[in-house]
Amino acid sequence: MNTLNENNRAAWLEGPPARCSLPPKHDGLDWRFVLLGPPGVGKGTQAKLLSRRVGACHLSTGDVFRAGRSRSDLTPAMAATQDFMRKGHLVPDTIVWEMLRERIGCLRCPGGFVLDGFPRTVAQAESLELLLEGEQIRLDAVLDYELPVSEIVLRLSGRRTCEKCKAVFHVSSQAPRNEGVCDHCGGRLHQREDDRPESIAVRLEDYERSNGSLIQFYRRSGLLTPVSATGSPEEIFQRARAAIWARWNARTCPASARAY
Repeated sequence: MNTLNENNRAAWLEGPPARCSLPPKHDGLDWRFVLLGPPGVGKGTQAKLLSRRVGACHLSTGDVFRAGRSRSDLTPAMAATQDFMRKGHLVPDTIVWEMLRERIGCLRCPGGFVLDGFPRTVAQAESLELLLEGEQIRLDAVLDYELPVSEIVLRLSGRRTCEKCKAVFHVSSQAPRNEGVCDHCGGRLHQREDDRPESIAVRLEDYERSNGSLIQFYRRSGLLTPVSATGSPEEIFQRARAAIWARWNARTCPASARAY
C-alpha cells in the first residue's frame, strides 16, 4: 500500500454532473471497503488514512450532508436531506439511499472507495449488496473498529471544539497551547453537548441497538474484519492493513494465507 494523492471528491460532494480529479494508480489494486464503528472510535481519521495510502476515494455521507448546507444547486435527494436536517429529524433510509444512487459513478471509481457512514441498517446493507452485484463491483472488506466503552467516553468527553473555525482539540492527547483558546484562530473552545458523558452513553446505546444486526449481517457474509482501535492512528491503520492483506492473500492464494 503506497501513499497517493487525494482527489478532490467533487462528484461525491457535489453530485452529478461534477467530476473528480482522480490521480493515477500504479499498483493495479482497486480496494473497496465499508467502515463501521461506534462514535469516538476514530473512524473518520482511519478513512482518511486508508484513502491516502491506498488511493481510494473517501466516500463519507457526513461530508455530503455538510457540503449541502452551503450549496444552492442541490439534487432532489440532497434537497430532501437538508430539509430533514433543518427540522432536526433523522434522514430516512430511502432518502439516504437515493443520495447514494445519485453518486453511482463514485462506486465505480477505478481507484476503489472507502465508504464511511453507509450503510447504517441491514436494509441499507442489502440494497448496497444488490447494487454492487448489479454493477459487478467487489467489496473487499467491512472494517469494524472496536474500542472499550470506557475509552470511547474518555476520547469524546475530552474533545473541545472551536466556536469559530470548528477545529477540534483534546484536553489530554491534543491540548491547545493556551487552555480554552484555539491555536488556529484564537476562538473560544467549548465542549459540544453530545460530547458530555451522559450524551455519550445515549449515543453508544443507540449505536449498539441499530448496528448489532448490521454487524451480524456482514459477519454472515464473511466480509466482517474486526480491527482494534486502541493506540495511535498509525498503529490502528497498521492493524487494518495487516487484516486487509490477510484477506487478500486468503482470496488469491489460500496456501500462503495460512502461513501469513
